[in-house]
Amino acid sequence: MTTRTDTVPDAGPGPAREASRATAAPRRRRRPAWLPYLPYLLPGAVAFVVVIGYPFVMNVYYSLFKWRGGMAPMRWYGLGNYADLMNDSAFWTSFQNSIAMILAMVVAPTLIGLVLAAVLFDYLGRRFGPRVAAFLRATYYLPQILPVAVAGVLWNWILNSQTGALNVILRGIGIENPPNWLGDTTTALPSVMLVLIWVQIGYPVVIFMSALQRVDPELYEAAELDGAGWWRRFRAITIPQIRPETFVVTLTCTVAALKVFGPIYVLTRGGPESSTLVPSYYSYLNFFDKSKVGYGAAVATVLTLVIIVVAVVILALQSRAERREQEGR
Repeated sequence: MTTRTDTVPDAGPGPAREASRATAAPRRRRRPAWLPYLPYLLPGAVAFVVVIGYPFVMNVYYSLFKWRGGMAPMRWYGLGNYADLMNDSAFWTSFQNSIAMILAMVVAPTLIGLVLAAVLFDYLGRRFGPRVAAFLRATYYLPQILPVAVAGVLWNWILNSQTGALNVILRGIGIENPPNWLGDTTTALPSVMLVLIWVQIGYPVVIFMSALQRVDPELYEAAELDGAGWWRRFRAITIPQIRPETFVVTLTCTVAALKVFGPIYVLTRGGPESSTLVPSYYSYLNFFDKSKVGYGAAVATVLTLVIIVVAVVILALQSRAERREQEGR
């Protein structure tokens, strides 16, 4: 008696098998790697769209119209506002003054702050203790936490042509006609630059002193044993070791210099004769004083694009410097 065993042949690559694979494929698909981070990223993304994205888009939209604001009719002007900017001498003057703002808020504070931070950390901190260095660091940073209005009132009191403390001192030492610091076209811009240096200098000092704390102290000790003086240690150790923080200070201070508004508004209102006019205040002037909303929006848009380009260039230089440093190792 023979027993027959029935075997079911393999289905093979038929339509039914392909259909089963197609239905099973979605079940095996993995979740995107960014999905677990979505609850953390979503609030920041919403805030970015509400605070930055949407206002910027609306600003670009308004720049395409001639509009006096409020209930006034909006008249399509296309790129006319931008074409008018190219022939506006006040607009170009404001960007020329931005170069002076960069000197006052980036170049001078960074160089002075770097030297001050090195002196506080490497010299005064060792000789008089870390508490003295911390106190002096806080003193330098104090102007950063002062409200702009308070700092403006203080410097208006110092630089006032009639009753200002500086001119009273100058008259006391025999100068009968001291300068009108904020009211003369030749002295207004340098005076504002001096105020901005005073305000800005504490920021790089704090950043650089924090950076110096991560530098290996054995480097300084070895250099000192080899007979290197303070200036030699500063050039050979301090500057190369805190290069990343230098790029951060340069980037943030450059952006702040290009969009500076508060000190100009409080001290000079862009005068006299546009000698201290800057793009942000010029945009404000067209928005509110002249009721040229579309034109003011065009100024703000151009300023935003300039800031983006400058930031991208600085970040590219930083990444190139980091690559060179890694290749050198």
